[in-house]
Amino acid sequence: MGYDYKAGKKRVKDILDGSMKVLESDKLPSTDNLTFTNAYRSWISAVFVDIRDSTSLMDDDDQEYVAKVVRSFTSEIIEILRSLEDNEREIGIRGDCVYAVYTTPTQGEIYEVFQLAVWVNTYLNMLNALLGQKGYKTIEAGIGVATSRDHVIKAGRKGVNINAVVWMGEAVSIAANLSDYGEKVVSDRIVISGLTYRNIKDRYEKDYPGNNWFRTSAKLPVGARCCNVVKTDMNQWIKDGMPDE
Repeated sequence: MGYDYKAGKKRVKDILDGSMKVLESDKLPSTDNLTFTNAYRSWISAVFVDIRDSTSLMDDDDQEYVAKVVRSFTSEIIEILRSLEDNEREIGIRGDCVYAVYTTPTQGEIYEVFQLAVWVNTYLNMLNALLGQKGYKTIEAGIGVATSRDHVIKAGRKGVNINAVVWMGEAVSIAANLSDYGEKVVSDRIVISGLTYRNIKDRYEKDYPGNNWFRTSAKLPVGARCCNVVKTDMNQWIKDGMPDE
């Protein structure tokens, strides 16, 4: 059975000739509100967490090790990313990468998304410590965070239940790109966009006076900052051997 191109032409003309209402919204509603005839434009922030050199990892002869690493990596990072449930709009897995998108109409909410990246960064220390205890190879990863006022649409094939949310703009693509810099181009894991940094730096300076988390690098995109911030109590617990009591 081939492709019915004449029916295809009609479907495309219906899309092109139809109305598309773009709704401006400070706080992005649930993606359940998306239809094939509307779109939203809103402030969002995205987080991408990407394993370094995943091709070599997947080709490792010990496939049991690979499966355990990938499952441990994805399951707990998803658990961290879903903890901001009131703002979370999508969490998913793309190959070896875990990502999440949040509605962030205020600077405080952008800061909360950055804190998720800090939790993930600290968790990766825990994962590597546990891998080391088992005699497994440890992993490296990059964490990208970006913010933008972007469009979101429902796309796919209407009427056959094959569709997906598509994030059109900079936040998702920049966060994905920045995740590729962590523990690869720069030594730090976390890399945030210039816009994200400008929205959190005042809160950071207020909460942590005298501390200098963020640094610039000529190797990073213009405006981006990198850091290796961790949750102090959890990181100390890891260093202490992660006692159960």
